[in-house]
Amino acid sequence: MNESKAYLPRIKGRCTAWVLCLVLFLQSLMVISAHAAPQWPYDTGIEAEAGIVIDADTGAVLYGQNLHRTYAPASITKILTALVVIENCASLDDVVTFSHDAVYDVESGSGNALALEEGDQLTVRDCLHALLLRSSNQAANALAEYIAGSREAFVAMMNEKVRSLGCLQEECNFANPSGLNDENQYVSPYTMAKIGQAAFANETLMEVNAATSYQIDHTINHPDGLRVEMEHKLLITTDEGSEYYYPRAVAGKTGWTSIAGNTLITCAKDGDKTLISVVLKSRQTHYSDTIALLNFGFRNFQNLDSTGAEAGFFDPEGNLTVDGKTYARSDLDIQGSRLVTVPLNATLADTQIALVTKEAMQLPYPEGAIGEIRFSYNERIVGSSYFVPKPEETAPEETLPAELEGSGDAAGDEDASPSESESMEASGQPENPAKPKINLPLDKLIFVLPVAGGIAVLAGIIVWSGKKKKERLQLEEERRQKRKKRLEEIGYTEEDFQRMLEERNRERGR
Repeated sequence: MNESKAYLPRIKGRCTAWVLCLVLFLQSLMVISAHAAPQWPYDTGIEAEAGIVIDADTGAVLYGQNLHRTYAPASITKILTALVVIENCASLDDVVTFSHDAVYDVESGSGNALALEEGDQLTVRDCLHALLLRSSNQAANALAEYIAGSREAFVAMMNEKVRSLGCLQEECNFANPSGLNDENQYVSPYTMAKIGQAAFANETLMEVNAATSYQIDHTINHPDGLRVEMEHKLLITTDEGSEYYYPRAVAGKTGWTSIAGNTLITCAKDGDKTLISVVLKSRQTHYSDTIALLNFGFRNFQNLDSTGAEAGFFDPEGNLTVDGKTYARSDLDIQGSRLVTVPLNATLADTQIALVTKEAMQLPYPEGAIGEIRFSYNERIVGSSYFVPKPEETAPEETLPAELEGSGDAAGDEDASPSESESMEASGQPENPAKPKINLPLDKLIFVLPVAGGIAVLAGIIVWSGKKKKERLQLEEERRQKRKKRLEEIGYTEEDFQRMLEERNRERGR
C-alpha cells in the first residue's frame, strides 16, 4: 500500500513531463509553420501542349507547361526578326527594295496578304509594321536581305542573338526570318519567353508592336496607299463583352502553320508589373490560354525591392573578394532591376541569396560584371542583379607653364599611359575559372542588415578615405618627380619653376 502511494506521484510527475514536452513540441511546430515560406501557386493550367508566363523585369518563371520541350514557333519568330533588324539598322527611314526572292521564295500557300511586289520600296519602319502587325513573310525576307545581304547571313545573326540571351541550341534554333516550317526551326516555351523579354524591353520595337494600325504611303499594287491592321485579337478588341477583351495586353504576335498549330506571344502590363506569356502547339485555345496565364501571374505574385540585401557579401571593412580580386564597396555599381518576384504573401526573407560568378552567371549579364546576386525561392530563380566595377577616374595631369610646354612631352605621355594589365583590371573582366556560389540565408541576413550595414559603411568610409589619401600623396610625389626630371632635361631647377609660376600669377592678377 505504501509502495502504491509512493508510486503514484512518480507516475503523475512523468505524465506531467510528457504533457509538457508534447505542448512544447506542438508550439515549436506552430512557430515553424508560422515562419514557413508560402507555397508557390499552381492554380492554373492550359489546354495547349505548352506554355509559360514570366515576369518581364526579373525573368522569374511563374508557371510553365512542357517548359523545355521544343516546338515549331511559326510567325512569333518575327518578334526576334524585328529585334535583330532594329539593333542593326542605322535608321528606320532607310529604304528597303524588295527582291524577286523576297517576294516569291516562300512556302507554298503561305500567301502575300499585302500584295507586295518585286521592286517595291518601303522604309524599314513600313516593313516592321507589315512584319509585326500583318505578319508579312515578304517583309521578313526583304528586311533580312537588307540588314545582312542574304537570308542565310541574317539567320546566323538571329542565332547569335539568341545564344547571347542564354538560349541553348538544344532548345532554340532558327532557319528563316519568317517562321515558316523548317525542321531546324524550333523553340521551347522558356527560350521564346527569354526572346520576348529582350524584344519587349526594346522601346522602338514596342512602339511599332503596340500600334493597332499603320498607313503605308504606296506600293506597286496599291499606288494610293495601304492600311496595315494588327491581327492579335487581345490588342485590338475594345468590346468589354468579348472573350478577347483584355485591356492589359500591350504588345504581341500571332503565329500559325500546319506543323506549329496556333502560337502566341503576348506582353501585358498592370500598373508597374509587366508579364510575358507564350503559348505553343495550341488548337484554337491560344487566346483563352494566354488570358489564363496572364491572370494567374497578376493575381498571385508581387515584386519586392532587394536594395541593400547585398550587404552581407562584404567583409567588416567594406570589401568584397571575387575570383582573387578585392573590390571596395564604393568601387562597385549594382546593375539590373533589383526586383525579386515572390508569391503575394511572401517576403524577401523567404528567399535565398547567393553570389554566383564566372560561367555560372545567367545570360544575358552586363558587360564587365564580376558576379551575379541571385535570389531563389524554393530553388526557383526569382531575381538577379550584378556587381559591375565602376570606371576608374583619371586625375588631371599638372601642366607646365607655357614657357616650358612642348619640352619632354613624349616621355611624360609615355609615363602617363596605363599598362595593358592595368587596362584589363579597370575593365572588370574575370581572369580565373568559375568558383562555386556563396549562399546566405536571407532571413538571417535581413535581421543583421541595419547593424552590419552601418558598420560596413562606416568601415568602408574610413578605409576608403585612408586609401584615397595615400593614393593622392603618392600621385603628387610621382608628378613632382616627373616635373623635376623634365625640368632637368631642359636646364631648369625647381626654384626657377616656382619663380616663373609666381611671376605668371602676378601678371594674371593685374
